[in-house]
Amino acid sequence: MATADRDWPATGEDSCVVTTCGRRIGVRRLQLASAERPISRVALDVGRDQGGEPGVWAALTADEARDLARLLLLHAGLAEGGNEPFQATREATSAA
Repeated sequence: MATADRDWPATGEDSCVVTTCGRRIGVRRLQLASAERPISRVALDVGRDQGGEPGVWAALTADEARDLARLLLLHAGLAEGGNEPFQATREATSAA
């Protein structure tokens, strides 16, 4: 299997976030060329930390990426001052 498209998308939007602790989190489309069936994923790349420790990456299906986005938005809202109890948060994430 060869990588067909590993470039950052040309959407004009920034495709990475640099956290306050210095980690760069990149998001891109990963297209793997296969003779019988091409495979497309959303690649999430969490880069090295300020101390040089290696980062991690994950290749997510479109549904997995949507689930992650939903969870990130839910928890961002809670971090901004939401006071929803843990159980209600858990029910909301498992209902989708």
